[in-house]
Amino acid sequence: MRYHTVGIVATLVLFLGWAWLTAQAQQPAKVPRIGFLLPSLRSPCRSEPFAQGLRELGYVEGHTIVIEWRCVDGTPERQREMAVAMVQLPVDVFVTVATDGALAAMQATRTIPMVFAALADPVAMGLVASLARPGGNVTGLTNQVDLDFDAKRLELLLEAVPGVTRVAALQHGAWVRALPARQRQQHVVEEAARSLGVQLQIVEVETLDEIESAFAAMTREGAEALLVFTSTFFSTHGKRIVELAAQHRLPAIYPSRTRVAVGGLMSYDAGNAELTRRAASYVDRILKGAKPADLPVEQPTKFELVINLKTAKALGITIPPTLLFRADEVIK
Repeated sequence: MRYHTVGIVATLVLFLGWAWLTAQAQQPAKVPRIGFLLPSLRSPCRSEPFAQGLRELGYVEGHTIVIEWRCVDGTPERQREMAVAMVQLPVDVFVTVATDGALAAMQATRTIPMVFAALADPVAMGLVASLARPGGNVTGLTNQVDLDFDAKRLELLLEAVPGVTRVAALQHGAWVRALPARQRQQHVVEEAARSLGVQLQIVEVETLDEIESAFAAMTREGAEALLVFTSTFFSTHGKRIVELAAQHRLPAIYPSRTRVAVGGLMSYDAGNAELTRRAASYVDRILKGAKPADLPVEQPTKFELVINLKTAKALGITIPPTLLFRADEVIK
């Protein structure tokens, strides 16, 4: 009788063990949730380069990974609100392509891993302790290796339009006040203008209406060309800036190829779409257990010069052959 009871107990234990293992095997694996914050309103609201990067790593959106795409109007306030909403979902990794968004995400959480893509000078912005060892919960890819980047844009603009003596520089006032690194960048450009023998007219704007009036002021004060500083706000209103530059016949250089694709004259950048695609590899490593603090910030190794010859022709400009030869892409 005792052996019979022991046998029943053993059978019951084995059955319960088998049932528990079966239940565990049948439980669906947790699907990671990524929060992606975009700094402008767009339709559809998504970043195709990032989605492509995930596909190349074997992820299937909606099945093996969920991406919460969020587009905001570019103001710091809206980005802070959206960052908090992302944290409350919650998401497993936060991804952003704008400085305002990255700062908002860092304010919203110091525990959820965050990956930034194509940001300028993340050390000066206070996002990471250093490029080699970011520390904290933040890492990613930078599109700028030093503060001379906008000075290089100015140099290329003057090479494209020889003889220019006065250049307007469009700056977002809120960024200059909020981010000390932007102030230093502006000083570098001002020094470059002096060494290149041109007058630089810094024009600060805050709203879309001020952008409209800024172009009238540029023309009134004799600007012959335009340098557009990097800004989330300018990205949001990039198409309108391109239209106003054409209307006022100002040859302009932009910090993104997207502006040239819609009619801007030229751009010089680190290939932001490629950097955004590569951000997917950071997300992949973090989901597999890597800590952001231990993942060095990737720096650009190649910069792209894009020139729109249709725009040059409309402005009556002949781009020097030497500059065209160095261009990575020429839109005809």
